[in-house]
Amino acid sequence: MDIERSSLCNCVVNFLLEEKYLLTAFELLQELLEDGRDDQAIRLKQFFSDSTQFPPDLISRFNSLRVADPQSLLEEKLALEEKLAISDYELRLAQEDITKLKTDINKKTDLPQDNLHELDADDNVQHGTEIQRKKRDAFLSDLGPLKDNERRDLNCAVKEYLLLAGYRLTTMTFYEEKAKKDISLVKRKVSEQFGMQVTDQNLDVWENTPACVPDALRHYYYQYLSSTSEAAEEKIAMLRENESLLKANESLNIEKESLLKNKEVSDGQISLLTKSLEAVHKDLKEREKLVQDLRKALEHQRKELNDCRAEITALKMHIEGSCSSQNLVAPDVDVVQSQSLEKYKEEIKALRMEIERLKAKSTNAPDSVGSVYSESTQTEEKVVEVDENKSVTSYPISMVEVLNSEEVQSLATQILDHSTIKQPEEASQEALTNLSNANNDLENSESILKQNDEPTPEDSVLNLKSGCLSDEADKMGLGTIQILADALPKIVPYVLINHREELLPLIMCAIERHPDGSTRDTLTHSLFNLIKRPDEQQRKIIMDACVTLAKNVGEMRTEMELLPQCWEQINHMYEERRLLVAQSCGELAEFVRPEIRDSLILSIVQQLIEDAATVVREAAAHNLALLLPLFPNLDKYFKVEDLMFQLVCDASGVVVETTLKELLPAVINWGNKLDHILRVLLSYILSSAEHCPPLSGVEGSIESHLHVLGERERWNIEVLLRMLVELLPFVQQNAIETCPFSAASVSEGAFPSSLLELYAGGHVDWPAFEWMHANCFPDLIQLACMLPQKEDNLRNLVTKFLLAVSKNYGDSYLTHIMLPVFLVAVGDNADLTYFPSTIHSRIKGNGLFMFVGIVSDLVLLSNCYLIAGLRPKTAVAEKLASMCVLPLLLAGVLGSPSKHEQLADYLRKLLVEGAMKENHSVKCSAEINNAVRFVCTFEEYHGMVFNILWEMVVSSNVDMKINASNLLKVVVPYIDAKVASTHVLPALVTLGSDQNLNVKYASIDAFGAVAQHFKNDMIVDKIRVQMDAFLEDGSHEATVAVVRALAVAVPHTTDRLRDYLLSKIFHLSAIPTSSSDLVRRREKANAYCESIRALDAADLSATSVRDFLIPAIQNLLKDPDALDPAHKEAIEIILKERSGGTLEAISKVVGAHLGIASSVTSFFGEGGLLGKKEISEPLPPPPELVESSSTVTLPVSPAEDTRFRRIMRGNFTDMLRSKGKTAEDK
Repeated sequence: MDIERSSLCNCVVNFLLEEKYLLTAFELLQELLEDGRDDQAIRLKQFFSDSTQFPPDLISRFNSLRVADPQSLLEEKLALEEKLAISDYELRLAQEDITKLKTDINKKTDLPQDNLHELDADDNVQHGTEIQRKKRDAFLSDLGPLKDNERRDLNCAVKEYLLLAGYRLTTMTFYEEKAKKDISLVKRKVSEQFGMQVTDQNLDVWENTPACVPDALRHYYYQYLSSTSEAAEEKIAMLRENESLLKANESLNIEKESLLKNKEVSDGQISLLTKSLEAVHKDLKEREKLVQDLRKALEHQRKELNDCRAEITALKMHIEGSCSSQNLVAPDVDVVQSQSLEKYKEEIKALRMEIERLKAKSTNAPDSVGSVYSESTQTEEKVVEVDENKSVTSYPISMVEVLNSEEVQSLATQILDHSTIKQPEEASQEALTNLSNANNDLENSESILKQNDEPTPEDSVLNLKSGCLSDEADKMGLGTIQILADALPKIVPYVLINHREELLPLIMCAIERHPDGSTRDTLTHSLFNLIKRPDEQQRKIIMDACVTLAKNVGEMRTEMELLPQCWEQINHMYEERRLLVAQSCGELAEFVRPEIRDSLILSIVQQLIEDAATVVREAAAHNLALLLPLFPNLDKYFKVEDLMFQLVCDASGVVVETTLKELLPAVINWGNKLDHILRVLLSYILSSAEHCPPLSGVEGSIESHLHVLGERERWNIEVLLRMLVELLPFVQQNAIETCPFSAASVSEGAFPSSLLELYAGGHVDWPAFEWMHANCFPDLIQLACMLPQKEDNLRNLVTKFLLAVSKNYGDSYLTHIMLPVFLVAVGDNADLTYFPSTIHSRIKGNGLFMFVGIVSDLVLLSNCYLIAGLRPKTAVAEKLASMCVLPLLLAGVLGSPSKHEQLADYLRKLLVEGAMKENHSVKCSAEINNAVRFVCTFEEYHGMVFNILWEMVVSSNVDMKINASNLLKVVVPYIDAKVASTHVLPALVTLGSDQNLNVKYASIDAFGAVAQHFKNDMIVDKIRVQMDAFLEDGSHEATVAVVRALAVAVPHTTDRLRDYLLSKIFHLSAIPTSSSDLVRRREKANAYCESIRALDAADLSATSVRDFLIPAIQNLLKDPDALDPAHKEAIEIILKERSGGTLEAISKVVGAHLGIASSVTSFFGEGGLLGKKEISEPLPPPPELVESSSTVTLPVSPAEDTRFRRIMRGNFTDMLRSKGKTAEDK
């Protein structure tokens, strides 16, 4: 295993030296020596100790040289790289010549076989090995220079080996040197016009090639040992042939896929045609069968018609002969019979007409026959249904045949007239009643005919009784409904809740048919209260029942019976019942009169919008959206609009989401008043910010224009901005529909340059299009200038809206309209060619009104804004524009995908080119840094920003380097650990190594920010190394900056860094300070105390407390003049709690050190204000306490979790200080 490891290491060493990765090789040498692998580092030692490669006089001369300017070093480096490229080229030519000469010599030289046998065995082996090596070298030289993919595979394999071997520093150096090597190779190619172009390779992404295998370098090594030159040549030939075959295979696969797609389309068409053909055949068979059936029915009907004619003739004669015997029946019966006979005569006439009509139709086509047959079939089915439903006595078929067609028609017409006037359920009931009455009449006629044959009184009595059957059936039905209505309220409470919905048909039937209104109200109340707290499914079942009931009972009963139940439930204690009311408003509105919808139902919805339950308000918003299309007019539009804005500003995100997705489109489509909604929306956004108090009351300052947003105001602005985003498609569609130019000018919703040129002519008005840049953008800029820097969430919403506008309106609108507006707003020059001349003054103006004063009237404020323009004219205005408008310009306008290059140029202009100017002012650098910080909240811009930052880091301008440190500090919270280790830390290490002290000290705070946000061990280790380098300088400024930077990171960092800081405070506080400079002593003491208080609030191990925390506090207490009184009290309390002893004993010990009495004994003694007795086992006292006073022992208390008390100690200390001041005043 060791031999294999050494071989792989030697392979890596050879590769690094051959590819001239000297820095990586040197780093590998150092790590091999650190690991104790000297035997593998022999070649590297020899290489770097070679005086020809690295002459001693040259090294000494370099060491004696002063640090050169980075620009000159870069120029020298480029010149040397060019010379090196020429030398490499000449060397390669020489090596090729040498190889050719060796090959020729080997061919011409033919050693005798006898001399070969005389050689020694060891020489034979060595010579054979040498020949084999030469053959392989010759073969490898014939392969030519490394290809791009070969170099990438070797680089990735070496990188993988270094990582697996644990050489991380060597790996990082290899990354950097590889990038430089790639650049030099490209330059060599350009200068010499020879070789292959090498592009930058990403070693983190290794493409899926045959060379991409785990532990690749090891596989390469085994493959090399097991192969010969002939096999390698054959392998290369096979690979080349394989590449050509792969390309051919790929083209064949593409052709195959296209053929398969064509086949699938053809198969689909064939299947569709087959199905359609089968359907046609089936239809034809059915039609043939139908024709046969209709023919048979036609023949049967003809036979029946002939029979009916004969029967009618016989009945006429029989009726005329029976008129003389009518005096045998009672008078009442005579009246009934006469009425029935007249009625039957009319019916017989109608029946005759119907027979004639059927006879005429029977001669028509089979389709007409089919229609006649269907009508007759339906008539017969209706008759049978009436008999079954009403249970009347059946009559002989001969009596049915007696009926005249005219009477049937008159009866049907009467039924239809009634059904058209009444509701469907009432019409069906009346139709059934009429048919039952007709049946009774037929029975009476039959009884009369029987009396003519056998006139008996008993038969007449029976006939009178049969006429009353229908009335008795109606009375029985009402009785049943009455019994059901009385029993249901008693049955419902004893039915399980999960099964009560099974009672709904009975309840609905009783409500629908019961004649008493009060009973129906009781049953309707039971319907709404069927389940105490119905869930979603149960509410749906109840509402379906209510909708069905409303359909059956009509508008008036729905208004009089169902809606009052809704009103009663509106204040119910359970939200599920109120939710049921909200759902009913949207679903029952269709079944009431239109004037009720926008009065009573809208009032119910309005009251539900004020409900305390979120689900009820959400349901109210949803059902209001369903209700709006049913309103008869727009009289209540403004009331509905107010309700919509009330719901948009609701405290619940669910209600807001429902309002934006459902109610907002419904209001726009119903009211068609988009312009008014937009005006109100912008006014609400601005007024929400203006009603908040300013940051400062000093008039004329920047803080006086920024407002402190409350939670409610911040939420309102956020949801209103979301509403603005939702309205964008409607605004765009309105602009397209109202376009005064030809429809072809607008392409797919975007506004091209040709259309903007027509608009810029100013010959026509286009207010829907002009609203965006003349009203919306200025108001958003006004809002941004009222938001403090911490309101990134609202600024993000504005940015998303601007990006959505640029995406929907197109690149031409972004370039010619949006960008000039925001460039003018930040004080830059812009091209207003594509704006009408009437808007130029509104965009440029004479100065931004908001920087001059605040106007309370919103309408006057907006008008002043349009007159004043956007360009800032004062210093305060320019600073406020840089602070508030510049982030929107960078992220919202230039952040569009089509403007990334322009964004990079603009950032470089702000950060690099602006700093190089002689008259550059750094007054707005903080505002520019804040704008760059906001850009970094979007991850896609990180690479662009760090490229510009690196230009600032390597610059020779001191101010630019300091600004780079400040920028790195503010962007740290928005990056991940990988970016921090690959971009931020190398830049900070470079700045921390700068010769200028201001640059060096500026990087310390940035290191603290990195420590505050990342807990990665590698990052923490690098921070510790760099902090050690700062502390080694020994300067006062560096010491204070390091301690304070790490103190900020204490609550968020790892235990290792806390222990590191604590140990440094202990060692630094133990160093004796000069008594001459009291200011510096106090500054150091304050920094140490702040760090100790921060560390005390964190979790510290007992060892760290014993070895570092307590001794550090004791060291600080030795210099009481340098301590602030508040810090002194705080660290004394920490010392008491952490050591476990009473403060009185500790104070005596400290007094023994200082020769003074304790100042807080009266507070913490046993009889003092905060004293208490603590009894526990004693612990060993701190080392310095033992040395100073060996006679004092400190009783301690057991370890307690006092972290919360330590965190709250700041407020406790303030309380003690206030008490102390009060006592002194007295």
